[in-house]
Amino acid sequence: MRHLNPIILAILTLTLLGCSQKSEVKELKLAHGLDISHPVHTGMVYMADRLEKISDGKMKIKIYPSGQLGSERELLELLQIGSLSLTKVSAAIVENFAPKFRVLGLPYLFESSEHMYDVLDGPIGEGLLVEGEKFRFRGLCFYDAGSRSFYTKERPVNEPADLEGMKIRVMKSNTAMNMVSQLGGSPTPISFGELYTALQQGVVDGAENNPPSFYSSRHYEVCKYYSLDEHTSVPDVLLVSLEWWENMTEQEQKWLKQAALESVPYQRQEWAKSVKESLDAVKKAGVEIIRPDKSKFSSEVGPIYESYKDQAELYELILRIKEQVK
Repeated sequence: MRHLNPIILAILTLTLLGCSQKSEVKELKLAHGLDISHPVHTGMVYMADRLEKISDGKMKIKIYPSGQLGSERELLELLQIGSLSLTKVSAAIVENFAPKFRVLGLPYLFESSEHMYDVLDGPIGEGLLVEGEKFRFRGLCFYDAGSRSFYTKERPVNEPADLEGMKIRVMKSNTAMNMVSQLGGSPTPISFGELYTALQQGVVDGAENNPPSFYSSRHYEVCKYYSLDEHTSVPDVLLVSLEWWENMTEQEQKWLKQAALESVPYQRQEWAKSVKESLDAVKKAGVEIIRPDKSKFSSEVGPIYESYKDQAELYELILRIKEQVK
């Protein structure tokens, strides 16, 4: 057998080593529906940077923003079959798969941002994150998605009675639909990506969302009234496909979880800045900012809570959240 030239052997060895090292890099695909200027997207970019550093380049995340790979529901379905590694969706969408998430969409559930953070960062939040395992995905962390409020085209919303006769876009969430119905509006589920056109064409009279989403979506170009009733504080949740999670080593799981948790305080800081900047920007663009009496809204949603009394597990969870106010 001929002996290989030592130089050629060295080159082949380096090439094979290079291939081996390259194959060791695990790339995760993360898709979501937000614009790249959105503070939640910024939080995920931070997480991707941290993961690459923590893992010494062994794990990377490639992000597909702006609904490139589908709607939130479609992304969750891709996650379940393992065709997608990670996604960020609203907790309101997750409730269609994991019912316990329903409680996070209840109106006026949290007394303050601090109350929400205490719940989501503690045992209740961790319990919800693992709840999705039954449905082939697992939560890594919650991101602040602020408080959702109504924005409308033709007239302002100063009190619940103003919603009567209005078609209001909601997420495909039973909890969100029940809330708008209870307040007097007509809930209309529409994909977020289709909402701008729906508002323009009068398919709906308004919608509800947080200030950064209202601004980054450019819905303020159509809707000139923004009523800060802050009816819900539905967090976003970062999810990993259970198929991908179970195929990771224990070390890889720790790296991913660490990167996700480290991105949370950063994202919350970005969120707070973005809320102020977004409200200033839409006001400058001619939007009337209304600050209604929230008690008029919260007093109307009592029956929603009463309806949970016959669902012992969910009602106990609501009580635990309510009791956690400091």
